[in-house]
Amino acid sequence: MNTVKTGMLLAALTALFGVVGYLLGGTAGMLIALGLAVATNAFAYWNSDRLALAAHHAVEVDERAAPELFAMVRALSQRAGLPMPKVYLIDNPQPNAFATGRNPENAAVAATTGILQALSREELAGVMAHELAHIKNRDTLTMTISATIAGAISSLAQFGLFFGRGNRGGAMTGLLAAIIAPLAAMILQMAISRSREYEADRIGAEISGQPLALASALAKIAGGVAHIPNPDAESHPATAPLFIINPLSGQGMDNLFSTHPATENRIAALQALAQQMGATAAPGAFSRQASTSPWNTSTRRGPWG
Repeated sequence: MNTVKTGMLLAALTALFGVVGYLLGGTAGMLIALGLAVATNAFAYWNSDRLALAAHHAVEVDERAAPELFAMVRALSQRAGLPMPKVYLIDNPQPNAFATGRNPENAAVAATTGILQALSREELAGVMAHELAHIKNRDTLTMTISATIAGAISSLAQFGLFFGRGNRGGAMTGLLAAIIAPLAAMILQMAISRSREYEADRIGAEISGQPLALASALAKIAGGVAHIPNPDAESHPATAPLFIINPLSGQGMDNLFSTHPATENRIAALQALAQQMGATAAPGAFSRQASTSPWNTSTRRGPWG
């Protein structure tokens, strides 16, 4: 089913590429855009994960550089029946994380330094399990390719706005394409990413065995995102669906245009799952105070606490 959804998403984004080309350059523009779309699809399949990691200046770490995080991901991967993914750190104070890669054999998980400071060990395990669930479901192929193509559509539309047809009608068409095309690409991304977050929460909770710890982590991450900007994410908004919580600051129209379901709804679903699993909350799991982080020797209160 995920393969079918991936194909549908790529077909829709490719068609959108052609429509933008037609608006900017007629039939010739459409053919050129479709050729570029095919090339972008092929490039994205092999390189979209590296582009996403590079966009956020992620640095690969090993057992020596980040022993506890690396050991945690390895243990969770074994529980999930997955190959060990590459592990990356992002030097960013905003608490967040994402997974990427075209398949489980070529996957990576990335965590910000902010999330290591904000979450307890159990909460971080829930987040890493969530990202491994995306890998297990092969969501990462869809999300990373869609991020690459959506970014390319936005760039094409912007290019057409400044270098499109010289007449007034052409300039107006270029302006409309520059506004509508990125919005359409974003809606296509949302159609896939929002439903998959619930599934990744569920499977991630089963992998970690602690749905309430993941629920607590989501609440803390959402609070941190609301107070700590992420300039790299703002510069590359097409990568927003990759993250466990939308890293972009402009989330006023959450229900309509958010790349993620409402955090409150995700937490409620995890609480219901916890009851089904017979799980109980860890002491202080829902405290507004930041936990003592196993990654730092100091106890800190987040700016949202």
